Amino acid sequence: MTLEFTTIPAKNTQSPKGLIIMLHGWGANAEDLAGLVPYLDLPNFQFIFPNAPFPYPYSPIGRAWYDLRAENMYQGLAECREKLIEWIQSLEENTQIPLSQTILSGFSQGGAMTLDVGLQLPVAGLVSISGYLHDHISLPQNSNNLPATLIMHGKSDRVVPLQAAVKARETLKSFSVAVEYQEFDAEHEINLEMLGVLRNFILSRFPLQ
Repeated sequence: MTLEFTTIPAKNTQSPKGLIIMLHGWGANAEDLAGLVPYLDLPNFQFIFPNAPFPYPYSPIGRAWYDLRAENMYQGLAECREKLIEWIQSLEENTQIPLSQTILSGFSQGGAMTLDVGLQLPVAGLVSISGYLHDHISLPQNSNNLPATLIMHGKSDRVVPLQAAVKARETLKSFSVAVEYQEFDAEHEINLEMLGVLRNFILSRFPLQ
């Protein structure tokens, strides 16, 4: 299984220090987050932006990780979870960058998918921006070394309430995940302050590089 994606290679000529995967929100597409790369100022990292597998019901160019309409709530989640895990695992061979040097991140619904599948993968770290946690999270059999996780959320978010981030933080801490949590004077968005925190988190996961 493969997903369509946009990639931005590392600017240096040597092999990238790491891979950063960014999952877009409901109704957006792979291009939505690609414009953030210059602001992150991480020239030694490769970025990949996948398109979600399902069409978005309200726009021909939008994509969805699963349905969020009331009549079909969460339809497609199980299938998407399986596809996304397989695709991320395939990147290790395709990019020659191990999962241990991969950061998985996402915005809104993409943040929810990041927390869902990322806890099952031996990645370097997880980032959820304006996201939430699904009710039933699967953990690997050996869950003693789950990825460090950054959760960022706007205090004035009217799409995904701040309480969703608080719940995600408390749930992940109960799994003994190392959680960095920050709230911002923001709505349902990614602002420059968040990008600065994201950059610092990514660099903290690569201390020897």
